[in-house]
Amino acid sequence: MLDGDGNPVRPWLTVILDDHSRAIASYFISLDAPSVLNTALALRQGIWRKSNPDWIVSGVPEQLYVDNGSDFISEHIEQACISLKIRLIHSLPGRPRGRGKIERLFRTINDMFLPELPGHLIKGKMLSAPTLSLGELRIRFEAFVCGIYHPRPHGSTGEAPIARWQKGGFLPTMPDSLEQLDMLLVHVPKPRKVLRDGIRLAGQRYVEPTLAAFVGEKVEVLYDPRDLTEIHVYHEGKFICRALSPEHLSGASLREIQRARQNAKKRDRGESFSMEEADGNQEDTASRPTSVRGLRLYATDD
Repeated sequence: MLDGDGNPVRPWLTVILDDHSRAIASYFISLDAPSVLNTALALRQGIWRKSNPDWIVSGVPEQLYVDNGSDFISEHIEQACISLKIRLIHSLPGRPRGRGKIERLFRTINDMFLPELPGHLIKGKMLSAPTLSLGELRIRFEAFVCGIYHPRPHGSTGEAPIARWQKGGFLPTMPDSLEQLDMLLVHVPKPRKVLRDGIRLAGQRYVEPTLAAFVGEKVEVLYDPRDLTEIHVYHEGKFICRALSPEHLSGASLREIQRARQNAKKRDRGESFSMEEADGNQEDTASRPTSVRGLRLYATDD
C-alpha cells in the first residue's frame, strides 16, 4: 500500500479472534508497529457494535488470551481489563496454547486476501505496483471479513464463523456507552501540573477558565492520542473540566504532532547560526534547541 506521501509501505495488522466461533471480533491496520494504543483500538472495535450490519460480533469477552508482547503486558491494558472485568491471560513461554488458532487465521489471510491486493509480494518480489491507501485497505479487509471469511465453513468447527457465533441466541455483555469504553481503553492518563498559562502536554498548551483555581496543583489528564484537540482533567480523582488546545483545534493526532516536531528538529539542526542572526526575526525560543551539559533539550518536550 501507499502512505500519505505516496511511498510504498507494509502495514501492520492486529486481529482479535473469538475462540469459540472463530469469528473475527475486530482488526486494526496501522503504519506503526504494534503498540498499546493499537491493541486498545482493536479491543475497542471488538467490544462495541459495528456500523456494518453484517458484522454482528461484539461484546465484552470473559477472557482475553494474548502473548507476551510489550503491547499486551502494559499496565494500561491490564487496568482496562480489570475495569471491564476481563480475565487477561498471557501465554507461557514454550506453551503457546491457543496461538495456533490465530496463526491459522493469518495463513488464511495470506492465502485468500493478500494475493488479490495490488503490490502483493511473493518471495520478496512485487507482482504489481501498490495503489491502495490505508483507508482503502481497511475497506477491503472488512469486505473480506464479512463477505468471505465469516460465511465460509471453518475447517476445524465445520461451521461458518458467523453462523456459529449466532447459534444458541448468545447475548453479549455491552458497556454502558461508547464514551465509557473510550475512557477505559483509548484515553491515556498523564500526571501534570497546572501552570499559569494552562496545562502542557505533547508540546501543546491546554486552557480552560476552571483551571485558574488549580494553578500549582498536580492533576491527572486523560487524552485520546488520535485527537489532541482536548484533554480531560482530574484532581484527586474528581473530574474538573475539559481543556482545549487553541493551537490544534483542527484535531491533530499525536502521531502527526510527533512527526511535525521531528521535522522541526531536523530543520533546526540544518540551520547555521549566521543565518539565524542575519534573519532578524524574533521566533519563539520554546521551539528552539538549547544546549545544557552537552544535551539538546526542547522546552516543550514532555
